[in-house]
Amino acid sequence: MSKGPQPIREVLAELMAARGFARVQSAAALETAWKQAAGEMAPYTRVGLVRRGKLEVMVSHSALVQELTFRKVALLGELKRLLPDEKIGDLRFKVGAVE
Repeated sequence: MSKGPQPIREVLAELMAARGFARVQSAAALETAWKQAAGEMAPYTRVGLVRRGKLEVMVSHSALVQELTFRKVALLGELKRLLPDEKIGDLRFKVGAVE
């Protein structure tokens, strides 16, 4: 059975979902929000994935992990303000490659 003509917004939504565009767009928004929240520390970090409400962040060295941990509440507040739909409830910092 044929569905007939579909509105263009439905066709585009299906295409974007099939191509993973929403994930790419979400990752870019997350990276932008993190850079804004982390400020001067952002160049020494790299945003990872959000898993079960926890954002993973790679950090260039352990001293910075400690500093970010001290600022975790403020960072979470800023991320929640910038990305209310992401449902980020915690941050996990790991020392690793940041390039």
